[in-house]
Amino acid sequence: MTKMTQLEVARAGRISPEMSAVATAEGIDPETLRQDIAAGRTVIPANPAHRSLRPVGIGRGLRIKVNANIGLSGAVTASAEGEASKLDVALAAGADAVMDLSTGSSEAMASARRAVIARSSVPVGTVPIYQAAVQAQERGGAVVGMTAEEMFRAVEEHAADGVDFVTVHCGVNQAALEALRASRRLTGVVSRGGAFTVAWMLHHGEDNPFYSGFDRLLDIARRHDVTLSLGDGMRPGCIADATDAAQVAELVTLGQLVERARDAGVQVMVEGPGHIPLHQVQANVTLAKALCHGAPFYVLGPLVTDSAAGHDHVAAAIGGALAGWAGADFLCYVTPAEHLGLPDAAHVHEGVVAARIAAHAADLARRLPSAWQRDRAMSLARREMDWQGQIAQAIDGRRACELRQRLNPATAGGSGGDERKPCSMCGDLCAIEIAKRAMGGGCL
Repeated sequence: MTKMTQLEVARAGRISPEMSAVATAEGIDPETLRQDIAAGRTVIPANPAHRSLRPVGIGRGLRIKVNANIGLSGAVTASAEGEASKLDVALAAGADAVMDLSTGSSEAMASARRAVIARSSVPVGTVPIYQAAVQAQERGGAVVGMTAEEMFRAVEEHAADGVDFVTVHCGVNQAALEALRASRRLTGVVSRGGAFTVAWMLHHGEDNPFYSGFDRLLDIARRHDVTLSLGDGMRPGCIADATDAAQVAELVTLGQLVERARDAGVQVMVEGPGHIPLHQVQANVTLAKALCHGAPFYVLGPLVTDSAAGHDHVAAAIGGALAGWAGADFLCYVTPAEHLGLPDAAHVHEGVVAARIAAHAADLARRLPSAWQRDRAMSLARREMDWQGQIAQAIDGRRACELRQRLNPATAGGSGGDERKPCSMCGDLCAIEIAKRAMGGGCL
């Protein structure tokens, strides 16, 4: 546990080792970073109990970060070893954070969570209500049988294990529930944690313990310096439900909770939709940033069409790029298996890469110097037909190398292509080479 959170250290005018590390990695002034953390515009999810952590900053003026979801599923046979391999794949593909969304037995969930924390060099997030729900089922009951005490105990346990950020659906309260009842949603509640909370409230006739007992949640988060990720339990699950009253009612409450968290010295970020049509993405980000006082905004996708089954990572990348350009700070990846089943390691790789491409495109639009430097380096390498240089700058260098070798067997060589010759797309009719010779006075 920690005596002061990153937020409290920043407000005291000091720069923590984690702030220094993030500033160095991002190439920014540490004092500017400190000020943004003090104002709540940036967070560094860094539980002191996570010993292997390499600090990552999420928020204003920083590179947009990408999260990868992994975890066991009670619906299929899986192992902690299999999830560990997915973690390795996610990290190799460049994920900036991971979330362990395991279900199954509470014992298997705890084992998987601790293994991920021990193995991960990036921040780890969880959804503690999953554990409380599973424990209720293990007693022979239903999800709604979990107690408020079990919900808070799960948060405490995850924090003690070293989890860096937790998703808690605190905004699912009576006001949001009334807005949901009045809506004509096609897909209802699609957030698993949100559905657990709604079902619990209806069964017990009480308000959400994470809302009514928010001060207790803040106490746990502050003692462990766990960043609260205020979940969007009312996020739309289809394009037709986007930006409806239930979603907005929850967002208004989250804005109020952001201020309470900051007052308590707790770092906080806000989660967003979901399924949003292209023309509503910018408005959603702008609204969330305004209502939630500039807190870092964490979006799932958003998916800009419901009809991309098997290719939902593409739909999410389109929405993620626009959301990032509009001000989102953190993209949760979506894999090709979204809506279809539990993703495998290959799907994890594809999801991370697609989200990283979206984040990089948004960083370019936001004029982030490092993004422009990377694209310039790639352009220069292309001009010179420097294949190794192109592979080095590629967001997915492994894929670029594989394609270079497979599609250019005569010139690629065994290391990705050392010979500076045109590729098999154009051969002797390479536009760059023809123009270069013409401009230099050479023969065509």
